[in-house]
Formats: sequence, structure tokens, C-alpha cells
Amino acid sequence: MIIQELARNVLNTEFDAFDEETVEQAKLRVIDIMGCAIGGAKAPGCQELLELIRGWGGRGEATVLVHGGKVPAHLAAWINSIMARSFDFGVLAPYIDGKPVWAHIAETTVPVAVTMAEARGAGGRDLLAALIVGDDLTARLTAASAYSPAVSWDSPGIVNKFGATAIAGRLLGLSEEQLIHAFGIVLNMLAGSFQTIQDTSHSFKLAQGLAARDGVVSAELAAKGWTAGKDAFFGKYGYFQIYCESSHPEYLTKDLGKKFYGDITFKPYPSCRFTHSAIDCALELASKYSIAAEDVEEIVINVAPMHYNSPLNQPFEIKEFMHGSAIFSLRYTTASALLRKSVRLEHYTKEMILAPDVLALVGKAEVKGELPPDQIEAAEVSVRMKDGRIFTARKEKPKGNPLTEPLSREEILQKFRDNAAFSRSLSRENTEKALDLLLHLEEAEDITNLVRWVTCG
Repeated sequence: MIIQELARNVLNTEFDAFDEETVEQAKLRVIDIMGCAIGGAKAPGCQELLELIRGWGGRGEATVLVHGGKVPAHLAAWINSIMARSFDFGVLAPYIDGKPVWAHIAETTVPVAVTMAEARGAGGRDLLAALIVGDDLTARLTAASAYSPAVSWDSPGIVNKFGATAIAGRLLGLSEEQLIHAFGIVLNMLAGSFQTIQDTSHSFKLAQGLAARDGVVSAELAAKGWTAGKDAFFGKYGYFQIYCESSHPEYLTKDLGKKFYGDITFKPYPSCRFTHSAIDCALELASKYSIAAEDVEEIVINVAPMHYNSPLNQPFEIKEFMHGSAIFSLRYTTASALLRKSVRLEHYTKEMILAPDVLALVGKAEVKGELPPDQIEAAEVSVRMKDGRIFTARKEKPKGNPLTEPLSREEILQKFRDNAAFSRSLSRENTEKALDLLLHLEEAEDITNLVRWVTCG
């Protein structure tokens, strides 16, 4: 059975099976997501969840990053994952056979790996090994899934739960039989709707965190002897039958144990990935021309039809969760980049979002969906000035695309530093200590120092 092959790969793959590039990419994912968790620690909604978790109490097993304090492992994984997704800034989208697999995996799996490694006293090699095989399982499941077009499932709340279960199961030392039961247990917890993104609400990041929480719980239940269905993937009422219109099972086993997939598209900007080409265009125009906001007559943002018919094209509204409105708005992200000539985390804070000059420019922006349907990463931005001049830029693939314009290693490290500086919670010294440990993570006997350095000033 395929599920047995996948479970064996998760549990039995030794660290020495990973080539240097696989390990390096995994470390960069950890660096990226840890940075995003630090930067997102005080984002809207995080403090409220933290208050609930602390109020619930329980055995102190793992640390809440940045804020400090130990809570049960499943709750630590939950909030750490929520923080990591808060600014929608984390690495995403593995590539299989040269094509992107659109998924947010690492914002779940990295927090689970860090949390469970701390709870179990595991070292860096064990953390990385669990992360690599868990990411690989999640990427393969996503690639194999063809969701019904009539149903808008949000994949982080579905496939990520299997990856989180795999990571927790490996670090808990489950047997093959126990891990298969754990997959069956978490099958009962799958959920995730794009309605939260449609409404640009706090809950857009909830599925991400629930995947982390439920993966840990499922593995712990299996460790205690709970049983479940024998085939959570291809059973009569399994994952593919319930959630997918069809499946491509060849992705599950092709080069299994030889190639290991994981998120590889590192984001340069803290917003939905499908706003990034428009941002690149705005930054190009801002660098080439002297564009004063008051001289702009109109901004036209042209994208593929799927984005025109999505929340990215909703009229920009100042809602209760205005940060969510901003990161999923083509109008706001483009206007802000054009006006400010850069894109930084502080541009997505309440004060910056409400700035009169950027709101005035947002009001001059229009979105069209006239690009070819298959060019979902492309954008074209035209700025028409009041004197009749028109400035235009086009981007086929945004910065960060691993095949055409990947972020460099140094850019990823600087992103970590920028997240830490934005959080105002870590000293520069501790930021560099944490970064140095992460760069040599496979040499760490445990991750106690890492957790300490990212939870104090």
C-alpha cells in the first residue's frame, strides 16, 4: 500500500540520505519561517490567542517563541505557526518536475519541527530530518491532489495536517503502524476554507496553525494507542475520495526516498504571492521615473482572470482586520510600493495603511483581468499621469521565483534580521546568535539555546 511506503519513508530515512542541497534548503526554510514567526509575534490576533492558551494552562513542554513561557506542545505549535503566517511572508510553493505546487507548507511544518524538537530534547539533525521528510510528504500529497473546482478548500488546513503528523510522529518515535493510525486520526480533523481570505479576516491564518496543533495531537494519540482507518489516503472514505475530484498518485512514490521536496519560493514582500509581480512593476516604475502621487491620474493593474475574480480584486476597504485587507489587495500593495518606493513590514501596520496619501493613491487604482489565463504569476502596471504621460512595466515572474530570480542566501538572512528588527523583541546580539545556530543547525546537540535567543531581548 502507498500509505505504508510513505510512512516508512517518514520514519526510516536517515539523515545521511539527504544531499547537501536538500539540507541547505531545509535550513533556509527554518531560518525564513523562524524569522517570520519573530516578525509576526505581535501581529493582530496573536496576543488574543496567547492569552487564551496561557489561560488554559497545562504542562509546560515547549516555548512560545518571542513571548516566552512554556505550554503544552500542541498549543505551542499552534501559536508559533499562527505567528509565522501572520504577515503572509513565509516561503511557499515547492517545485516538482519544474512546476510550482501552490501551497503554504513550511509555516506549519517548521513550527511543528522546532516545537517537537524542543519538547523531545532532540538535536538539529533530528529536527532537520523530521522536517525534510514531513515537507516531502506534504508536497507530494499536494501535487497528487486535484481539488474539485466547485469547492474552495484551503490546502494548509488539509494536506499540512498530514505533514505535521509525520514530523511529530517521527520525533515521538512512532512505529510504522502507529504513524498510519496517526494519519487516520488526523483525517478526522481536516478543514480549511477560502472564505476567510474572501473576507480578509483574522482567520486566514487559522488553518495554518490548526494543522500544526492537530498534527501533534494526532501523533500523541497514536502514541497512546489510539487506532484509526488503515488507509487515510486511498480508503473508501479517505482523503482523496472526500476532498479531491481526482488524484495523481504517481507523485506520491516517484523517486521516493531519493528526492525530497519542500517550499522553495522565498518571498521578498510580506503579502500574498500573487501581488508580487505588480509590486515589482511598481518598484520598477518608482525607480525609473519621478512619480508624485498628486500627479497620478490612474493606476491600471492587469493580471490573469483568476486574480481578477478573486479577493485580490476586491475594493480596498478599511475593515476591523485591516492588515488582512492590505496583504490581499492588489490595489493597496501596488499603490504602497509606488508611493514608498520600497516594501517593508511596517507598511502593513495600521498607521501606514491609514496614511491619507496611500489611501488617495489606492483610490486611483483599477484592476483588469486581461492577461492570458495561464500567466497567473504575471502582472502589468500602467500609471497614467495628469499631464497625459503613461508609464508601464510588466513582470512575467516575480522576484523570488526559484527558477528565474531566486532570493539569494544573503537576502534570506537579511530578511531574518529585518523581521527581528521589526519585532523590537530581540537584541541584535541575540538575533545574530540565533542566526548563527540556524546556519549550523545540523551541528546543534539540542535547540535550547535557539529557543532562548529568540525569546528574550
